[in-house]
Amino acid sequence: MEAFLISTGIVALAEMGDKTQLLSLLLAARFKRPVPIILGILVATLFNHAGAGALGTWITEWLGPDVMRWILGLSFIAMAGWMLIPDKLDEDDKPRGHFGVFGTTLVAFFLAEMGDKTQIATVALAAQFDAFFAVVAGTTLGMMIANVPAVLLGERATRKLPIAAIHRIAAIIFALLGLAVLLRLDAALSLS
Repeated sequence: MEAFLISTGIVALAEMGDKTQLLSLLLAARFKRPVPIILGILVATLFNHAGAGALGTWITEWLGPDVMRWILGLSFIAMAGWMLIPDKLDEDDKPRGHFGVFGTTLVAFFLAEMGDKTQIATVALAAQFDAFFAVVAGTTLGMMIANVPAVLLGERATRKLPIAAIHRIAAIIFALLGLAVLLRLDAALSLS
């Protein structure tokens, strides 16, 4: 349960103001059909984060716990710094619309998430916890918590949220996780 809750919270915070949240707003404004957009985001996230979670699990087995502890600790600290850099939606990430609302959302969201903060966080969280399904379910739920309101409420919701403060809170959480891993605070994070 711990892996699920931590994964959900971290990704929900990390996703605020992220380019995939901006993509959600763009899709909602363009298509004005929230249900296929939300379903496209869900399916794209499940595929993307399942692959990221599998990679994190495999890396842990391949490298061993001591090397992985240093990589994870430093990765979480790097994520803390990355959280403080605002995202912009690139021209290449804008949806084209050749596949219908669901297909366009699925493809655009999957591609936009490649190499994104939340995908890398999913790799690190899956490596951190020995709970692939809990991490993937948690990171997916975190994505939905951040993106469904963006689709349903549009840009109004994101203008009302203190995005910079949310990014700072997420950065602090990532930094604390990184330090806990590096300092071997096993009791706090259930490291093995």
